[in-house]
Amino acid sequence: MGGGAGRRPTLHLVKSCCKIDNVVDPSCPVCATADIICGKWTILVIRDLAEGRSRFCELERSLSGISPRTLSLRLRALEEQGIAERHTYPEVPPRVEYSLTAKGEALLPLIEDMRRYGREYLGVDDCAVTPAEPVAA
Repeated sequence: MGGGAGRRPTLHLVKSCCKIDNVVDPSCPVCATADIICGKWTILVIRDLAEGRSRFCELERSLSGISPRTLSLRLRALEEQGIAERHTYPEVPPRVEYSLTAKGEALLPLIEDMRRYGREYLGVDDCAVTPAEPVAA
């Protein structure tokens, strides 16, 4: 398979595997993972959280074009999945920061693979966000 024709059917197959009439196949690990990370903006929120703790306004600035409502929904969903956690500090005004959990950090190799694929096969140099330093075990 050459050119762009080889990529689209593969993506379509992953999508059709994972979501048919909003039913997820819980026995398929690709479907279960895709169900978490394939929402619009979700993978980019995870990418930005990989840099460390972030405040809502910092994430909103780094994700040009995301609405505050969408960002709030994505962060809430990531919290519910145990991928991100919210830290609230008792200050005036209250300060809230978000960070990845260990479960969220486990997704970083996927992001790095996507970055590498974009460079090698799509000719995209890089995005403004650079990869985080590997976390020591």
